[in-house]
Amino acid sequence: MNRSHHLRVAFVPAIALALAGCAGPDAMTGTADAGPVFAHVHGLGVDPADGTVYVASHDGLFRSGPDGLTPAGAAGRDLMGFTIAGPGTYLSSGHPAPGDDLPNPLGLVESRDGGDTWTPVSLTGEVDFHALEVASGSVFGYDATNRLLRASGDGGRSWEDRSTLDALDIAVDPADPARVLATVAGGVTSSADGGQTFGPPTGPQLAYLSWGPNGKVYGLDLDSTVFTSSDGGTSWQQVGAGPGGRPQALTAVDDALLAATATGVYRSDDGGVTFTGIT
Repeated sequence: MNRSHHLRVAFVPAIALALAGCAGPDAMTGTADAGPVFAHVHGLGVDPADGTVYVASHDGLFRSGPDGLTPAGAAGRDLMGFTIAGPGTYLSSGHPAPGDDLPNPLGLVESRDGGDTWTPVSLTGEVDFHALEVASGSVFGYDATNRLLRASGDGGRSWEDRSTLDALDIAVDPADPARVLATVAGGVTSSADGGQTFGPPTGPQLAYLSWGPNGKVYGLDLDSTVFTSSDGGTSWQQVGAGPGGRPQALTAVDDALLAATATGVYRSDDGGVTFTGIT
């Protein structure tokens, strides 16, 4: 079973590093004494019900708490494209845990109990979404199996094909789902028609993106340096040095920026200028 990221030859070598296999030594999260808690992060989110941080990884879902990050469900599953759609409601994709009697890939799966249990929604055995976004009632997914951006207006139960592109991550304007960004070789490409068409890439070579509820777009480059854009990805400004290490995931929420790299999971409360470790 292939549980690694797919790599297209159109990507530059630096992007290839960001897409490398999930469980290499430099992708471990944890401390030298305690050993890694999990390998390779694929998504981050904050549950609006209680502000808990969730980490979707190669080894299942984890939640933050007084004792750090602890298992939260889907043990052993390679959770990809994770996003929080509402209080206690999460969407993901990826691959079954070893020994699971489930099709591979999982297609779109949903949890309505904070990650404890998951139910197949659509495209089971057909699609591995490497990125998922929810904006104004629409779900967008980057189908890494077919290099295809898909969109759904009914919670992911049915899908419309949008554009074919070699992307690593996508971001959607939470206030206007017609505005979509994607990280590709050469920079960031943008769409003003819901991902039906994209323009040529511009700006810095970013790996991961997140469109915050404050209207700003945040990005991590290949060294996990933070960039921001206040004009929908037209221009970018470097914010700070960033948490460092190979980038793995990025999510902007109401009052924080969450970032995962090969060196850990981090939180910034000043827009990406400084970070503190969650693990």
